[in-house]
Amino acid sequence: MISGAHAIVCSTDAEADRAFVRGVLNFPGIDAGGGWLIFALPPAELAFHPAEENGRHELFLMCDDVAALVQTLAEEDVPTAEISDQGWGLVTHVELPSGSRLGVYQPKHPTALSPAPVQAPS
Repeated sequence: MISGAHAIVCSTDAEADRAFVRGVLNFPGIDAGGGWLIFALPPAELAFHPAEENGRHELFLMCDDVAALVQTLAEEDVPTAEISDQGWGLVTHVELPSGSRLGVYQPKHPTALSPAPVQAPS
């Protein structure tokens, strides 16, 4: 029934952020008309966390080696936050040209993209 997901990042400088995603992160994209770029994302997963109220959503990109990513971005003069160990993963934030931040993390938990082997019932 569902064929995919479409995430939206609101930006005060969408053109600059699009150029960053295309040129630095190298995400493939398509012009949906009139120069409106839409990017393909890597495989994704969806989680639901408890919250005090509804309506807040977050977008984190996932990677296999966050330290290597930070080093690569530093070579492109892209500011990132210090890597922090949150227990469930190693987390940083990438500063977009608009000044907005995008979370990136290296999971330390099984993911839906590469789940732990399912134990057969005994």
